Amino acid sequence: MPFLELTLRCTETTQPRYENALDDVGALAVTMLDADADTSNERAILEPGVGETPLWNDLVLTALFPADTNGLALLAALEAFDPGLDWSSASFRAVEDEDWERAWLDQFQPMSFGQRTWIVPWNHDLPEAAQAADAAVVRLDPGLAFGSGTHPTTALCLRWLDQLSAEGELEGRTVLDFGCGSGILALAALKLGAGAAVGVDNDPQALIATADNGERNGVHIAAYLPEDEPVATYPVVVANILASALDALAELLATRVATGGRIALSGILHGQEGELLERYAAWFDQLEAVQDGDWMRITGVRRA
Repeated sequence: MPFLELTLRCTETTQPRYENALDDVGALAVTMLDADADTSNERAILEPGVGETPLWNDLVLTALFPADTNGLALLAALEAFDPGLDWSSASFRAVEDEDWERAWLDQFQPMSFGQRTWIVPWNHDLPEAAQAADAAVVRLDPGLAFGSGTHPTTALCLRWLDQLSAEGELEGRTVLDFGCGSGILALAALKLGAGAAVGVDNDPQALIATADNGERNGVHIAAYLPEDEPVATYPVVVANILASALDALAELLATRVATGGRIALSGILHGQEGELLERYAAWFDQLEAVQDGDWMRITGVRRA
């Protein structure tokens, strides 16, 4: 079945309005890709935070419509739905179903993080290096867990988990993945030797995806909505959410980390780390900020 494809660039701020308009006029599918995509092999992947939209500043929005859709009539309907949006940059092309699906799948390649962590799409064979006896391999389908380009937020967390494993700080321990999205960080922790993993997200679909990805990878992740999460402390906590949420949830996250436990905070733009370092200093020692591009990761150790 062929489609009419509409493509335009937008910002993170305007993305929800464009998506609402496209949904209203009958888009069959809407996808969001990083406008600053990088083709490097070690690529970060998107894991939206708790209830958050994608973290990219500039996006390419693509929508599919039935092939017989009139492009001019479609633009008129879109402009009528939200007159404040600029549709002048929208472009159209006809795509075949098989061609579109193949192009979508072919964007995603195996990715390595740290010494032995691999994220490999199900439609790819394992790279030779990922077949090593000590390789920690997470299999995921292309989808919300992947972006077409780089984004450091999840990569920073994956490298941290890989480092914890190398230091012997992960083996047999329970990990809390707060804002779990697809469950990728919990999955990586389990593959790296963690004894158990708990995921928390306020999107019910994220909990379904986390449980499904865990089952397909042969591991179990206990996933909860925030209001259903059992009150507990953990030796390892990772939260890949936006800085505003990390600020608002600082006390809650601090109470989730056991004395001497480790925490990693990501989803922080460069320049936002200073206030968060001061905020978390009330509970954590050895605070350290690591930069990757425009993004930061903060780590620390919970004091008594």
